[in-house]
Amino acid sequence: MEITIIFQFLESIFLQNGGNGGIFDFMGGAREGLGSPDPVIKGMIASMFAISGFGILLNIFNSGVRKKMVDQLKLKRIMKETRTYQKEKMAAFRAKDKEKLARLEQKSSYMSKMSMEMMQMNMRPMIFTFVPLILIFYFVLPVLFSYTVALSPVSLNVIPADFFQLTCTAEKVAEQTICTQENEIFLWAWYFLSSIAFSGMIMKLTKTTMDLG
Repeated sequence: MEITIIFQFLESIFLQNGGNGGIFDFMGGAREGLGSPDPVIKGMIASMFAISGFGILLNIFNSGVRKKMVDQLKLKRIMKETRTYQKEKMAAFRAKDKEKLARLEQKSSYMSKMSMEMMQMNMRPMIFTFVPLILIFYFVLPVLFSYTVALSPVSLNVIPADFFQLTCTAEKVAEQTICTQENEIFLWAWYFLSSIAFSGMIMKLTKTTMDLG
């Protein structure tokens, strides 16, 4: 998974909980969630398509920045070399081939250097994509859309932690604040799912994919 997607997910979680001690409370005061009680774009169908459009556009932006700032050929070469080394080391460990392990250990400092360079190459585009992402998330999406923008046939809360809830629970519905019915999908969660759904396709089209196949 591209590292920018991970940060989108993490920041989305914090933004959902604004008003409960979240890191962005100082920017807009107390909020029960990311969204508006009187959004510009009304209706779940329109919201679903519009948010998916935002997800596609931001993925294209991220891929464009990544393509400009990262040497894709060099990155793939380092990735391939690193993975080959890890596979060889694991195979030698399982076979208890001490001689081969000793030879591979001599390359450990070089491979650590390659891994660090790969990490830096992946992090570099975030300098330009992270701030626009947060600004759009906090100042644009909450005005345009409601707190919940889609309905799931089943609960998507598979991780046992309140701040990882993707869909409304019966307790949230009983509170009569953000949710109107069980399994409604939160604004940030639908954006996250849309981004994940289209990211692989966009990365392949822009030739910024992390797949070595």
